Amino acid sequence: MVRVRFAPSPTGKLHIGGARTALFNWLYAQATGGKFILRIEDTDKLRSRQEFVDEILESLCWLGFLHDEIYYQSQRTDIYLEYAQRLLRQGKAYTEKSPAGSGEAIIYKVVPQKIKIDDLIRGTIEFDATTIKDQVLVKSDGTATYNFACVVDDALLSITHVIRGDDHISNTPKQVLLYQALGFKVPAFAHLPLILRKEGGRLSKRTGATAISDYRRAGYLASALVNYLLLLSWSPGADREIIDIKEAIKLFDIRDVNKTAATFDLKKLDWMNNQYIKTSDSHWLLEQLIPVLKEKGLIREGDFDANYLLSLVKLFQPRLARLNDFAEWADFFLLPEITIDEAAQDKFLKNDLSREFQLFSEKIDGLKDFNVESIERCFRELIKELNIESRVLIHPIRVALTGKTVGPGLFEIIYYLGKERTKERLANFIRQERR
Repeated sequence: MVRVRFAPSPTGKLHIGGARTALFNWLYAQATGGKFILRIEDTDKLRSRQEFVDEILESLCWLGFLHDEIYYQSQRTDIYLEYAQRLLRQGKAYTEKSPAGSGEAIIYKVVPQKIKIDDLIRGTIEFDATTIKDQVLVKSDGTATYNFACVVDDALLSITHVIRGDDHISNTPKQVLLYQALGFKVPAFAHLPLILRKEGGRLSKRTGATAISDYRRAGYLASALVNYLLLLSWSPGADREIIDIKEAIKLFDIRDVNKTAATFDLKKLDWMNNQYIKTSDSHWLLEQLIPVLKEKGLIREGDFDANYLLSLVKLFQPRLARLNDFAEWADFFLLPEITIDEAAQDKFLKNDLSREFQLFSEKIDGLKDFNVESIERCFRELIKELNIESRVLIHPIRVALTGKTVGPGLFEIIYYLGKERTKERLANFIRQERR
């Protein structure tokens, strides 16, 4: 049975690179009917924190990468010491006192040799062990080093495939030496390519290297983010970009992963997120948005019209790249008073349009059937009567009603604002012009 593992260190939050590694491990386990093991590498007592453990677990759960087993290296110290002592007894390792005299380190004697692995992604990789110095197994404070603990755990947990980032390639020959020294079977290796920013070079916070929990808070859907991560070095074929995870499981093979570096493009992620938002259930989207709207002070607990909010969600749903944009884009529907953007004021409201606004308000007031079609009809009638182009009024009215220059269609805005609020906001502008 295939057994893979994802082994995060809880010295920070789960980021894009780690999430993709977790995805490809989980996906390979699902595709082969295997097991996905989670190992928390928390031996760094100074930097490991429970809050990071919690964040990693929560983010993996949100993405849908549920583990079959979980282990904590901090609980396995005695096991590492036992195997280090075994190498000492066999003469394959030696001890060395700490310069401070506080304890003894256990060090493996590297045997010069040629090492060859058949990487499932990169093909054959050869290493020369003569360039590798003796390896510390256990530090003088009694804690196992990364490479040693990793080998012992992978062997004892029966890990068959080690799928990880190619920044670990330099660790591979050191680990192969330890597998051989301990008499363990060497697993298959697959080293995933780096994820680079669009401009080249490693990701930074500005170009996407933020925590998965931050993407979640920003309004990205888990399904969209997983779909995007899938395309970072793998393709379902036929130039497809949108693929359900269940179908991906049927198609995925770790050998099909591209060995060239992947490019992270935030605009592409926004596009993909929009594709998923557009096809999501509007009621479900509203459930996700209600806590955000409360936090922004746009609604209060037990004091909002859920049906009205749902209609607004449906109005903005096709346009949203990030779910949380809704709170910023739709706030004028929910605020008693709006603030007009200064640039918009200068661009569209610098001329005195009080007469035109008054005439439009009167036409709106006279509508018996208040709907999008009738609102547009009365606007077109006014434009014709005044013998002006629609752009003379359409943008100024939008800004006066919303404070913004972009958004849904003007007639939809007026319909969802309602007749009375539309007249009130137009009247506010008219009063300001007449001062």
